[in-house]
Amino acid sequence: MNPHIPPALQDLRLPIIAAPMFTVSYPELVLAQCLAGIVGSFPALNARPPELLDDWITQINEERVAFQSRHPTHQVGPLAVNQIVHISNTRLEQDMRTCVKHRVPIYITSLRAPIKEIIDAVHSYGGIVLHDVISIRHAEKALEAGVDGLILVAAGAGGHAGNLSPFALVGEVRAMFQGPIILSGAISSGDAVLASLAMGADFAYMGTRFIASQEAHASEQYKEAIVQAHAADIVYTDHFTGIHGNYIKQSIVNAGLDPDHLAPGDVQAFAKLSQAGKDSSGAKAWKDIWGAGQGVGLIEDAPSVAQIVDRIEQEFNAAKQRVLA
Repeated sequence: MNPHIPPALQDLRLPIIAAPMFTVSYPELVLAQCLAGIVGSFPALNARPPELLDDWITQINEERVAFQSRHPTHQVGPLAVNQIVHISNTRLEQDMRTCVKHRVPIYITSLRAPIKEIIDAVHSYGGIVLHDVISIRHAEKALEAGVDGLILVAAGAGGHAGNLSPFALVGEVRAMFQGPIILSGAISSGDAVLASLAMGADFAYMGTRFIASQEAHASEQYKEAIVQAHAADIVYTDHFTGIHGNYIKQSIVNAGLDPDHLAPGDVQAFAKLSQAGKDSSGAKAWKDIWGAGQGVGLIEDAPSVAQIVDRIEQEFNAAKQRVLA
């Protein structure tokens, strides 16, 4: 293991961090991920009203502790909370106070590198900050800000994603940073998790695979669309939020839009969080326009999180044996 991995990310069953997904990652899903032995996460903005955030963290932590007491030898993963570091996120200060009160061990920050006050507050009790980046320049700025690890959102990742090859992105970032690197981008199997480690990352970042799960807070239509989709059914566009992301083509068609002729997005759209992604047709990401990564072609069912992680572990170990052979 990388000697620079902080304690919060050690002793996992598998080197996997579940991605926080807007409107999808609710306590039931997050808790299932933690109890399966990986890092479970959710966006703070999923808890509405803001006061609900305190209840969610309390619930998840209490159930994690209770489960661990009943199963002392079982690996239980830690909790991570995603914070949108953006001037339009008027909840950021309040949500950070709530998270710091609970001593949340892992923060996933997005859009802009966190300010010194946020990092200092997290570090005051031993927490860590992992930051989403899609380019080398974003990685450099995040490291200058003092984050503890980088989540590299490469081509093919669900939701807001970059367009760089994971080979290029991981290689260049690893050359300048020895700390935790988490790779995102079409990772749906144990084979892909092992490949992430082989190219220099320390963890795999998985989102889309967990949308198609029993515990996910997603409609049955959304889950079925993921099961039925292939890589060619994923559309990369900035039309809905002003930031490029990957979406399921069928949901765009269902909204009455032509996925092959989408107008450029409004660069200011994301700054209006309450209206972010609202199209003139009335469709809205992530409610009507469904985010998903290019790894959908490997997803054929929507079982429980426990079954998904069991399967990934089997695939991961089998892949290691093939490589060693």
